[in-house]
Amino acid sequence: MKIITALAAVAILGCGAAYAADQPAAPSATPVKKMSLKACNKQAEEKKLTGKERSAFVKDCRAGKSAG
Repeated sequence: MKIITALAAVAILGCGAAYAADQPAAPSATPVKKMSLKACNKQAEEKKLTGKERSAFVKDCRAGKSAG
């Protein structure tokens, strides 16, 4: 009976240690935020872009590849 009690205690402690060891994933230091379509279109309009150039600019802007 003592062996069963000892094994149960070890199992409980082992589960508690395993649970405590699981750390949640840390968020990245700088989360990537997509620019809004409205903001990117406004920038394209300020640069007087049209056609394919405007489309490419807005696409890159939304992806975070072009800076203001």
